[in-house]
Amino acid sequence: MAAAMTSQPPPNPKSSIPNPSRSPLPLSASQEQQVRELYFKRVRQKCADEVRDFAACCSSRTFTATFMCRKEQKAMNNCMKQYATQAEQDAAREEWFATIDKRREEREKKEAKRKEDEKFWKEWWDKDSKKPGHADEKN
Repeated sequence: MAAAMTSQPPPNPKSSIPNPSRSPLPLSASQEQQVRELYFKRVRQKCADEVRDFAACCSSRTFTATFMCRKEQKAMNNCMKQYATQAEQDAAREEWFATIDKRREEREKKEAKRKEDEKFWKEWWDKDSKKPGHADEKN
């Protein structure tokens, strides 16, 4: 009987973390915010029809929108709950990691343009000091 128990592999311990995320690296707070924005954008895109219906219902109402548009609001919220899952959040995180190079290139282009503009404006404002007879120029 003891031999039979030792031949079985030990059961796999379950993770104590509910719905563990598959992120390869810990992210900073601003990076996590970017992932959350991407996640919410993806959920809103999937529920675009429900959001549009709710917005159309509310557009001509003020305080009565809460009562008159309850059906549209519930439909929108149910759709959001349906797609607001850990899997969707992981997909948003993967998309964020997939676009790291693109964002880096955009930052580099923006920085190069800023330096070019800085050089231009510095030359522009230094034109007066290079003119002959200018007060700052020494003879």
